[in-house]
Amino acid sequence: MNKLTDCFLTELADIYDAEKQLIEALPTMAETAEHEELREAFSNHILETEEHVRRLEQVIELLGEEAPVQQKSKTMQGLLAGILERTEDGLGDAALICAAQKIEHYEIAVYGSLRSWAKLLDHDEAANLLEETLDEETDADDHLTSLAVQIVNLDAREAEHATATGDSEE
Repeated sequence: MNKLTDCFLTELADIYDAEKQLIEALPTMAETAEHEELREAFSNHILETEEHVRRLEQVIELLGEEAPVQQKSKTMQGLLAGILERTEDGLGDAALICAAQKIEHYEIAVYGSLRSWAKLLDHDEAANLLEETLDEETDADDHLTSLAVQIVNLDAREAEHATATGDSEE
């Protein structure tokens, strides 16, 4: 194997575990969200993430590889720990979206690289599957941005303003 193939397989195994960790975390993220739209976004992303895992398994099969070596994605562990810290601190949906977008940006970076490497390694069918997931991750990030701009950040600003002026409801 060449170094690019080794790196490709290592990153494939990492994102495979990352997606599985995310499937476990998304129900908690949905329960923690205050806004219904954000709860729905996290709940809907569970099914989409399960499909990402299935696609990764297809890619692995197309490459003629066994199931990925079980390695824990330390990146995803760190990102998820950040979400749990934010939810335990009661920082609200604005902070929750920020943390969730960190995950989306990580996934976008990994899927973009994997897709490019698959093309370089002449794994066109794998590249197409990876691109499909990349597009969905980009859409999820755009949806989170939309929720932040339209709802969540405005509520956070109003709460901040109310606290600063002493108008908070307690």
